[in-house]
Amino acid sequence: MTSESLLIRRAEKADADEIFALAREFGLTFRPEREAFDLALPQLLENEDALLLAAVVDGRVHGYLLGFVHLTLFANGPVAWVEEAMVQTGVRRQGIGRALLEEFEEWARSRQAGYVAMATRRAPEFYRALGYEQAATFYRKVLR
Repeated sequence: MTSESLLIRRAEKADADEIFALAREFGLTFRPEREAFDLALPQLLENEDALLLAAVVDGRVHGYLLGFVHLTLFANGPVAWVEEAMVQTGVRRQGIGRALLEEFEEWARSRQAGYVAMATRRAPEFYRALGYEQAATFYRKVLR
């Protein structure tokens, strides 16, 4: 893969199969179900406060990023949150993740977000290399 062959663009409904396959690579508490995915995707694509990016190489989606901008009180305005970021196993360390995050950061800036944040246990060196710093402990409670 060359940087010239990498295209970062807004995801489209036609990307559903490839994005769903990538989402299944998360392997966390929840296992993505196709029916729920198919209900959520159109809503995310239409949500002005959401950005779903696809990393395309040679016509195939090899990564995606889903993020949101939302208002806060403490940060004097909006902030951006990366909810999901995944690059296909086998094509990592080729600039796809960096390109996805940089495109999301540009979108967040255009929405006047004060910062970009995410919760992750994976690839801390990658995020530090892009200027991210550890800032908090993440808590969750599964409701279903």
